[in-house]
Amino acid sequence: MVVIRLARGGAKKRPFYSLVVTDSRNRRDGRFIERVGYYNPLASGNEKGLSIDFGRLDYWTSQGAQLSPTVLRLVKQARQSAAA
Repeated sequence: MVVIRLARGGAKKRPFYSLVVTDSRNRRDGRFIERVGYYNPLASGNEKGLSIDFGRLDYWTSQGAQLSPTVLRLVKQARQSAAA
């Protein structure tokens, strides 16, 4: 099954996450098919903490990819802020 989930990067105590399309059997930070965005939980001020390519995200979900619960929450948050 293809899933869209977070892959952790960054240094110790300085997390940075990529939103990746991957096979569910792959490791969390392992091989992935495509990177569709990023999430920086420590972004402050004018920095942009969340960026998602909605075109590619919609393509993969139409192909049957499942969103992880955390990614689903982030996508809802991003769509609300884009609509506002």
